[in-house]
Amino acid sequence: MPEPTLNTATRESPWTTWGRSLLAVAVIVGLTALGIANVAMYSRWHEVEDGVLWAARSEGVTAIEIAPASSAARAGVQYGDVLLAVNGSPVQTPADVVEYQHQAHEGTRLSYTLLRLGTRQALEISLTPAPRAASMYFVLAAVGLFTLFVGALVRLRRPRDQATLHFFWVCVAFFGVFTFTVNGPFDRLDWIFYWADAIAFALLPPLLLHFTLAFPERERVGRTWGVLIPLMYVPGCLMAAARIVAVTHASSNGPLFSRTIDRLDRIEQLYLFVCATAAVAVLFRAFREITSVTARRQLRWIAWGTALGAGPFAFGYALPWALGADPPMALQLTAIPLGLVPLTFASAIVRYRLRDVEVIVKRGLAYAAFLAASVALYVAMLKLTGFVFANDSDGHTWIIALLATIVVVLLAQPVKEAVQNALDRVFYRDRYDYRRALVAFARDLNSDLDVVRLSQRLVTRIVETLVVDRMALMLGSSGNGDDRAGDFASIGHYGFPGRVPPLSRQSSMMARLDAGYTVALVDDPTAAARFEAEEIEFWRDTGIDYFVPCVFEGRAIAVLALGRKETDEPFNSEDLALLTAVAAQVATAIENGRLYRELHLKAEELGRMREFNENILESLDDGLVVFDVSERIVRWNRALEEFYGVVRRDAVGRTLGDIFDAPFIEALRAARQEHPYGATLYRVPLSARKDDDSRILVNATVVPLQNPSGSDMAVSGTILLIEDITDRVRLEEQLQISEKMASIGLLAAGVAHEVNTPLTGISSFTQMLLDGADPRDPKTALLEKIEKQTFRAAKIVNGLLNLSRPAPATNERIDVDLNAVITDVFSLLEHQFEVGKIKARRELAPTAVTVVGIEHQLQQVFLNLFLNARDAMPRGGWLTVTTRIDGDRAVVEISDTGSGIPPEQLARIYDPFFTTKAIGRGTGLGLSITYGIVREHDGAIRCDSAIGQGTRFTLTLPLAPAQEQRTSGVRL
Repeated sequence: MPEPTLNTATRESPWTTWGRSLLAVAVIVGLTALGIANVAMYSRWHEVEDGVLWAARSEGVTAIEIAPASSAARAGVQYGDVLLAVNGSPVQTPADVVEYQHQAHEGTRLSYTLLRLGTRQALEISLTPAPRAASMYFVLAAVGLFTLFVGALVRLRRPRDQATLHFFWVCVAFFGVFTFTVNGPFDRLDWIFYWADAIAFALLPPLLLHFTLAFPERERVGRTWGVLIPLMYVPGCLMAAARIVAVTHASSNGPLFSRTIDRLDRIEQLYLFVCATAAVAVLFRAFREITSVTARRQLRWIAWGTALGAGPFAFGYALPWALGADPPMALQLTAIPLGLVPLTFASAIVRYRLRDVEVIVKRGLAYAAFLAASVALYVAMLKLTGFVFANDSDGHTWIIALLATIVVVLLAQPVKEAVQNALDRVFYRDRYDYRRALVAFARDLNSDLDVVRLSQRLVTRIVETLVVDRMALMLGSSGNGDDRAGDFASIGHYGFPGRVPPLSRQSSMMARLDAGYTVALVDDPTAAARFEAEEIEFWRDTGIDYFVPCVFEGRAIAVLALGRKETDEPFNSEDLALLTAVAAQVATAIENGRLYRELHLKAEELGRMREFNENILESLDDGLVVFDVSERIVRWNRALEEFYGVVRRDAVGRTLGDIFDAPFIEALRAARQEHPYGATLYRVPLSARKDDDSRILVNATVVPLQNPSGSDMAVSGTILLIEDITDRVRLEEQLQISEKMASIGLLAAGVAHEVNTPLTGISSFTQMLLDGADPRDPKTALLEKIEKQTFRAAKIVNGLLNLSRPAPATNERIDVDLNAVITDVFSLLEHQFEVGKIKARRELAPTAVTVVGIEHQLQQVFLNLFLNARDAMPRGGWLTVTTRIDGDRAVVEISDTGSGIPPEQLARIYDPFFTTKAIGRGTGLGLSITYGIVREHDGAIRCDSAIGQGTRFTLTLPLAPAQEQRTSGVRL
């Protein structure tokens, strides 16, 4: 894509280019000489005056204006006095008076012969200095010279670019406005300064506005303003013409001349303000018309440079002064930022390449400082030799020159280096130390033979030093054993969101890279002609703008690929020179580390193989222990850590006897002796080293670890595989219990069939007896109890069936009040508790505790628990039953003061057929059935017991929905 600021011109001969450059040089030399002459005249000319404005009238040289508090006013000169003579010499014109003043100095006394009302009078006039702001001029002159040099350097660097020619004349106008000023002698040279200043001030506003309209190039502006652009210069030409007329025709009328010149000066300031404001508006409007990224950056520089440079002066001095105000001296200093305008314009013209201005300015300051130091040394030597050879009239001149020359030559390089380092520290600030560290780092690169580590260090250092947004060190990949034969792939990068694309050896840039040239894709105008457009676009889209080759023996073996700085600024020439120096050191370091890198890759391959083997061992579900011939552990895998409870760091280095139980070790040793080539131990108990000290069952396999040595297989240790089979054995036991429960189910079905037959007869006969029975007859109550117990016996038989065949969750489930169920069960056992001297304490909830369940199953639960409590208190005791609501759960606690359950038996109390009662006193099915019923009702049961103190069973069941809602309402 062609840059909008680069004019596409036809080919021209070198003589034409040289001619343009020589013309610019001639203009620069001439203007610089005039500027220096103006500064010199201003510095040595100290104009004195008498305070009177003399004018030529018919009666003679007449005083037409007298400054208040001037020497003439103090001496008594009055308006209308005619000056006849000065120091006795006749005076013909006002120029004669000025000539006398120019020959005098401060404090000179002149004798004036005056004619006042026909009477001659002689007065003594003491001349005083004419007021002027001397300090301000030197600052403005320095800004003007700086502006001229900037414009000249840009023009010489781009002589074929039309924009540089326009910019050059803008800088010339800036120079004329700031540097040229009238001094007072009004000789021929002084008039040249005056008219040069006037013409420059008249042309600067339209030149500035014209430049903002023409740069960057915009087709729409060319069509719209093409005819109107010449009209912008008309006001400036008119003001220059008016000034010429005022000087040539109105100078005889002093007051009129002063007012005219003052008014023209104010109009020029107002004109500059209007044009500068219009220029800023044009530039901001151009942002909406230009889509090119480079052009928008140029506009940003120009707009901000114009606003920040011309804004303070325009609003702080030019506009108030043009409107009749007299700004103070402090506001006159706002002219200093005007130097930013040409500087930012120069940055835009060279297509945002700040290096062409920044570096030139820095180097210019360095040479200027060096020159000033040399002059200071020369002056010092001149004073010294003048003091030493004070008695010699002229014989020591050559000695002064020789000594001064020798001193300057000897100190030139140290002084230059010192100034350059000081300026570098000012320009780069906190980056200065990084740049010096990068140079030192490049020298030490050869000490690092690891190319990968070198690349990471190098990328980090360069990113820190230059603050780039992305960078990659691309190394030539192996091809036929030569790193320089294949494509370039990244071995270290920063800032790339994904993989860095490789640079092909067949790229159109390789010829330049192999030749050692840096390839710039964004700042080099010749890049489009040298390289393929698709390739340039590809790397730009990737974010890479520069390729710096690392050349060794005539070919690039690596490439530094870099983007732009984080400030979006391109690299300047010093940055590229620094990268080139670093790249040369990198090439040597890479070549030295090539063989080391290959060895490192081999070592990594071996490491990956070792890691692969380690992963296999660590992925085993079984425990793995490797120990040497002295039974000292050398390997311990993760699986063994998990189920045995000993971490690797605590096991490695210790013996088997320190880690495993003695019976286990003895069994292993016996197996190794009986079967030296391997053996397996089945179902070996082992105490785990976990917090709960649980015991596990394992299968242990031992095999010898053989190390091939010659033709024999030497045994260097033993491999022990430990398989945790605890869970598998537990599942087998549960399967056996399930089979036993299935047998019980079959037995219960037969028992239920046999028992239900007589129960049915008893129930039928009872119901027959109850029919027609007198309710007041005491036998009727007995018959009702017989009938109720008959139904209860039938339900118990059905409960035996449910032990192995649980009823469906929704079978006969209703809202059941646990308080009522507990009361019913107590009524059944009331006689037995009374006989056994057991006192019952019922602490039931004041409100109904309702759950969803099968009522007779819940009765069976509490019946079993109450009977167990009775059997645990053969000598009597207390049975406490408590019910409460805890959130959305119903809680029932049943406590006794019996003998308690041993701790080792608590885990088995719910097992079928497990009982602690004497033979014939229990079947071991009560708690097992209870546990099954509670789980079937989505509840939980917990047992807490202490020997000699008693046992407490805690049951938790979910509340019925209606009960839960009532409880929630109460809480709210």
